[in-house]
Amino acid sequence: MGEDMAYEVYTDGACRNNQAPGGQLGGWACVFVDGREYSGADGSTTNNRMELTAAIEALKHTPRQAEVTLYSDSAYVVNAFLQDWFTGWERKGWKNAKGRPVENQDLWRELRTLSAQRAVRWVKVKGHAGNPLNERADALAVQAMNDLATTR
Repeated sequence: MGEDMAYEVYTDGACRNNQAPGGQLGGWACVFVDGREYSGADGSTTNNRMELTAAIEALKHTPRQAEVTLYSDSAYVVNAFLQDWFTGWERKGWKNAKGRPVENQDLWRELRTLSAQRAVRWVKVKGHAGNPLNERADALAVQAMNDLATTR
């Protein structure tokens, strides 16, 4: 694969008052090492959905067959791939260890499909630890969330 098929991207999701019941205002962002940035928001979501959406959008902005190094501060996203949670979920009919339906199945399925079409290396980074591109992704996610709040 040529160099033009290798990408590095940092992703992040944010959510207001994530512990409150019901959907909350949230934002997502992805920041590519090459300088491209994408972000968006949702008026009724969770932090986990925003983390998943950020990874989905990052992969959508790379071609199939690309080599992608995706950095995320979300253990929820990264560990699902590094620890292959999918095999267990599928074996149990998309139920978790407690026998309940896996949350965010729609996003997990989309992310898994996009990931299978690329060679993705999942890297967990520590959030809010001074990594400039992780911090930029966080700032863009929060900005997208705040921008949506001001238009409501």
